[in-house]
Amino acid sequence: MTTPAAATTDHVELGITGMSCTACSGRIEKKLNRLDGVDATVNFATEQARITFDPQRYTSSDFTDLVEKMGYGGFVLGAPGDTPSDSPASCDNDPIGTARRKHQRELGHRLWVSMALGLPVMALSMIPPLQFDHWQWLCLALAGPVWLWGGWPFHRTAVTNLPSLTFTMDTLVSVGTTAAFGWSVIALFFGGAGEKTMRMGFHFTGHAGHAALSEIYLDTAAMVVVFLLCGKYLEAKARASSAEAISELARLGATQASLITDGKEQLVDVDTLVVGDTVLVRPGGKIPLDGTVVHGSSAVDESMLTGESVPVEVTVGDAVTGATVNTSGRLIVEVTRTGADTTLAAITEMVANAQAAKAPVQKLVDKISAVFVPVVLAVSVLTLIGQLAAGAAVASAFSAAVAVVVVACPCALGLATPTALLVGTGRGAQLGLLITGPEAVEASRGIDTMVLDKTGTLTTGCMRVTDITTAPGWDAATTAALAAAVEHGSEHPIARAVTTFAHSHPPAAAADTGFPADGLTAALAGTAEADWHSLVDDFSSTAGVGVSGSIGGHRIAVGRAGGDITGVLAEAHEQALAHGATTVAVSVDGQPVAVIAVSDTVKPTSRQAIEALRALGIRPVMVTGDNAAAAAAVAADTGIDPDCVVAGASPRGKLDEVARLQKNGSVVAVAGDGVNDAAALAQADLGLAMGAGTDVAIAASDITIMKNSVLGAADAVRLARATFRTIRGNLVWAFAYNVVLIPVAAMGLLNPMLAGAAMAFSSVFVVTNSLRLKKFSPLSPA
Repeated sequence: MTTPAAATTDHVELGITGMSCTACSGRIEKKLNRLDGVDATVNFATEQARITFDPQRYTSSDFTDLVEKMGYGGFVLGAPGDTPSDSPASCDNDPIGTARRKHQRELGHRLWVSMALGLPVMALSMIPPLQFDHWQWLCLALAGPVWLWGGWPFHRTAVTNLPSLTFTMDTLVSVGTTAAFGWSVIALFFGGAGEKTMRMGFHFTGHAGHAALSEIYLDTAAMVVVFLLCGKYLEAKARASSAEAISELARLGATQASLITDGKEQLVDVDTLVVGDTVLVRPGGKIPLDGTVVHGSSAVDESMLTGESVPVEVTVGDAVTGATVNTSGRLIVEVTRTGADTTLAAITEMVANAQAAKAPVQKLVDKISAVFVPVVLAVSVLTLIGQLAAGAAVASAFSAAVAVVVVACPCALGLATPTALLVGTGRGAQLGLLITGPEAVEASRGIDTMVLDKTGTLTTGCMRVTDITTAPGWDAATTAALAAAVEHGSEHPIARAVTTFAHSHPPAAAADTGFPADGLTAALAGTAEADWHSLVDDFSSTAGVGVSGSIGGHRIAVGRAGGDITGVLAEAHEQALAHGATTVAVSVDGQPVAVIAVSDTVKPTSRQAIEALRALGIRPVMVTGDNAAAAAAVAADTGIDPDCVVAGASPRGKLDEVARLQKNGSVVAVAGDGVNDAAALAQADLGLAMGAGTDVAIAASDITIMKNSVLGAADAVRLARATFRTIRGNLVWAFAYNVVLIPVAAMGLLNPMLAGAAMAFSSVFVVTNSLRLKKFSPLSPA
């Protein structure tokens, strides 16, 4: 007895270009799912499709061919058996990024060429003194390529959507420009518009019944294409720049590693490593993959994961994470995870999933056009039939029908979003606020909660000496100088903080009181700060403990404050820990003489920023990977409510907290600066990256705050909301204009030229309204 073999399935991931709205992704998904045995999902935001299929019936090329036949671009991102995302090296081959850049370049080329040809047409058509004999034929020669070649993306989408009766603004752009261009061609070849001495000006009274074929509307056909191409180009540019988070994450990992085999060292690609391999990591090098330390000890900079500036001490048996940096000692690490199992790959997957799960913003124009476009087309046809039924001449009836389409042609609608975005983002750039596009602007209006990272966002991210407590007979300047002399050359953030403080507070020579401090102070005071280290003899360093050396016959040790400190030093140590600070003890000849407290400092504008967010109706919440004491101290300094603080959060924890807030009905913005914030930034309804942060955080965000102040987050929300209000006002005007003038045109009281003039006035209003954003004033200095 035999059993039938289980059915096998494979999957392929496609990159898709040319989608202009979610209707496009919906059409492609529906078409793919109509194939027997195929399960497909198409994501408009990421421009990708994931298809599960029977390999005995289909191949990858079947799906790309189908997508291309629908009028879109399709190419394989991942085929069965391939796992391109498993390896950091895969970011070197980014077909979807290449396709995005190619699409953006093509749109830009069409825009600039169309603008160069269209502007003279508009000037000649609207300014009678510029019109010379046969000027109209020059306009035809210039406008033809703009209408056909420049407007091809709109015509192609309109034709592609026609079989499914799907209507977008591209449909109306195509119909309107074609009507204007077609009418002009008829008027030139079969009417009076082609005469040598033909002149054309504005007419502000209805005269659709006479001389209907004596005027042309090539400026309408050309400039509508130019304006709408501008909007498409800005959208493509914003989408391309916002899609770099995944590749930036992949580039964080090491590409090569020093593999140890039989006691010999060999440089190999990270891709070739397997679980159980041992690798050597020198000071300053990246740990290639997740693993366990089998020899050596060091301090590892894990700020890539935690966002915290203090390196973590590791020794034999401790786990280390790929892409983190070994700052000091020499480590031998045994690889425990590779490929998609690593922590970096997990964070990358979180960002990708958050981006994919984020519902694409359905632009207001697209929503309304689903009804508006077919209504306009129906009104145009009914106008033609009605005018003919009422006894009007064919030319007059056709003129009225064309006027309906021309007056409805969405020039102002096309300008409403891009002009407001252009002015708003331009003003933002002047103020150090980089807004990616309409999604960020629309998302800003509903934000009621802002999740803030601590280190680098609310705080400076730089360790500074906040307090020095000394034993009797010792002073802060001397003990700091002794610590700086012994720790000379260390790149550890605490050592740098102590050295910086000591150099800005050098000790002065003191009278001889019998304390060891007197001789040491005199020696330090008589030596230039840069040469203090020359006083140190017999230097030694113990990983995880500290450093020591001899100065003037006295043994100086600097390290973690332990159980040997008592009295005021112990009290200072405990108080510093309670406020979230890190402490180091300075000992002379085995006797503790000072406790130095070092901590990250709150930015001067953070408290003002919290108040500004509350004034905008936004609740501030701090989510940090640091300990509870440090988080509580920063919350107290900035004015964040204690019940709005989450400490000890991992990258997954930050993502989960954002998701939890969203599930509870909050519309969440996230402000952060590290890789550990990237997944949360992508999950958020609005992501704000501090400009001094990582490229990954910036790429995963919707707004980048270059001034690196949280006050900029409040300004960014204010500017985005102002830009959205402007867009909404522009759209209200544009649609109101259509609602009023379409009936006028349908009654034959508006010829196409007057419709073009009205459309131009509507466009001027939209641009003028958008320019008001230049007056936006920030809360913080630019």
